[in-house]
Amino acid sequence: MKLLLDSCVAGSALDVLSKDGHDVVWAGHWQPDPGDEQIIRRAGDEDRVLVTIDKDFGELAVVRGLLRVGMIRLIDFRAMQQGPAILRLLQTYHSELHAGCVITAEPWRVRIRPTRTP
Repeated sequence: MKLLLDSCVAGSALDVLSKDGHDVVWAGHWQPDPGDEQIIRRAGDEDRVLVTIDKDFGELAVVRGLLRVGMIRLIDFRAMQQGPAILRLLQTYHSELHAGCVITAEPWRVRIRPTRTP
């Protein structure tokens, strides 16, 4: 799957996901940081699922309708847990992410929100 990791996601997640065969871009490599709106637009332009910790993307995705692909928002995962957690979410919610849903994941629960009507 094609992914764009926000700069707030641990760089170690990039390695975990790449080793599993995913096409991953990490915004942490970009200087200067282009800002949330540009990141979400780039994810859409490149058909990449956006992975973030930042709750501000929820407004851009749902309220302003800027999300054209799925999004994963991680809450309360330690840096070393992020890569494995993302892998599990990709395997479990593959079709929801392709449908453009926002997946909010905490270590103890997952919420799925559609951003567009079928």
